[in-house]
Amino acid sequence: MADTQVDNTSISSPDASFTSPAEGLRDIVALQSAICSIDNGILTYRGINIDELAENGTFEEIVHLLWFGKLPTKDELITLREGIAASSTLPPGLVSMMKAFPRRTTPMEGLRTAVSALAMFDSEAEDMSVAANNRKAVRLQGQIASVVAAYDRIRNDREPVVPRPDFNLAANFLYMLRGIMPDPLAVRALDKAYILHADHELNASTFAARVAAGTMTDLHSCVTAAIGALKGPLHGGANEQVMRMLNDIGRPDQVEAFIQAKLASKEKIMGFGHPVYKQGDPRAKHLREMSRQLGKLTNQEQWYQMSVKIEEMVAAVKDLKPNVDFYSASVYHYLNIRSDLFTPIFAIGRASGWMAHTLEQYAHNKLIRPRAQYIGPKDQHWVPIDKR
Repeated sequence: MADTQVDNTSISSPDASFTSPAEGLRDIVALQSAICSIDNGILTYRGINIDELAENGTFEEIVHLLWFGKLPTKDELITLREGIAASSTLPPGLVSMMKAFPRRTTPMEGLRTAVSALAMFDSEAEDMSVAANNRKAVRLQGQIASVVAAYDRIRNDREPVVPRPDFNLAANFLYMLRGIMPDPLAVRALDKAYILHADHELNASTFAARVAAGTMTDLHSCVTAAIGALKGPLHGGANEQVMRMLNDIGRPDQVEAFIQAKLASKEKIMGFGHPVYKQGDPRAKHLREMSRQLGKLTNQEQWYQMSVKIEEMVAAVKDLKPNVDFYSASVYHYLNIRSDLFTPIFAIGRASGWMAHTLEQYAHNKLIRPRAQYIGPKDQHWVPIDKR
């Protein structure tokens, strides 16, 4: 949506003689983008430090920043917030489809399938004009949150709750999930979590969205591809595993023995370390503080206390610091959100980044087509079937 000129040609263009591919494309610069940067441990959206955004912004302001390249005026913010809220009501046909999902369907499976199906209910799904894609982005941002809330209610034999036009996205999600007025601190906690998860350069799901966009497929397909990548346990789901660990520990006085046993057996402690941050994830401290506040509000400080003890032990023994997933687990738990909704909530926030990157790819498109180094046998020949 922003009009920043981006040269989207590949930076690394190996010919047939290349001999040293990077595993997982680690540290390979694949393209140029004006959306997000991670430089010397500092995360910025459109050049603004994540600390400033998390402390001062609302999620809708950050959505506008990512999509349009600038913070919104008051009128622009109202227009975007009202547009997202107005678009959040799901088509009745989609709700009927979700009610027919097999009972074993997980929330991420439901989200992936529902977002793909939403294209069939969108009259502009195949319209690739800039204006139509902008409108679809607004609709999808609200609809993704509604799908997550609606499916959780459906799988628990409750009817979906209609979103309120006067609520922002975070308030509406909590309202649609529970059917009651959300606490202001809970709304702010979720809003901040959305901000912190909104974008993170070329992570796996964002890259998947851009690869899809490079083919000039529709916006719904790009977001569906991203959800499919996020569903993988090596990308999304770490905070769910953190919460499982906290539940296994149970009490603060059990942390030391539990973590010592994990470390002694060289088991991975989920929620620590990050491939692009050597001095710690700058997003973690914001969720750490929110976990502390919510622990006091709910009178369940043990989850925060356990998290702090784990952080101290892992830092002392392995010199690793928590990433964004670690404290988001206790934050979501304090919000009375089921652990298998943690990754779908990640998707709600990250959808803003997926669509920012998709729109940027559309605006300056070049098909993304990397190379693979062949390591199989050579000089092979056809063998007739009777001689095999």
